[in-house]
Amino acid sequence: MKQHPTSSSTDEQSARAGGGCGRRKRREKMLEASEIRLLMLHFLAQNAAHGYELIKSVEELSKGEYSPSPGIIYPNLTLLEETEAIQVVDAQAARKAYRLTAAGEALLADNRDTVTRLIMRLSTLAILVNNRSIPAVEQAIHGLKVALNQRLAQEDISEAALQTLIKALHDAAEKITHS
Repeated sequence: MKQHPTSSSTDEQSARAGGGCGRRKRREKMLEASEIRLLMLHFLAQNAAHGYELIKSVEELSKGEYSPSPGIIYPNLTLLEETEAIQVVDAQAARKAYRLTAAGEALLADNRDTVTRLIMRLSTLAILVNNRSIPAVEQAIHGLKVALNQRLAQEDISEAALQTLIKALHDAAEKITHS
């Protein structure tokens, strides 16, 4: 990873911050379990799928920036099966593939607006990541973080200096919003 000229971070700091090789995956909770279930129904409405295929479908939608864990997918598949929203395609198969039932189709239809918003949210995440990875944008963000962290790491910052810093951040946010 290329260091910004004003950066004083070390490789160790970069590693602790999750930097270094490759892009960082989002680790925070992106979706509620109910939202995951609706996305699963959406993908199963398109064609039958295994749990792993559902994980990959969500990951592809967000261009790799969000990937639900098996720990959220498989229990929700079980719940959807128990509520008869989905069913196993072939109970004898080594890996269970699921398909939507009439009850699942109705649930999906009742929540179409929510599903549309979820798809838009995950698609927008992919756009954000693509735009954020433009080298000039990465450098500008990094430079701002470095400058802010260096200034805030100083002891005894005066109230006037803090207010100037806060105003500069608000002004920058306003300019970015209206750019």
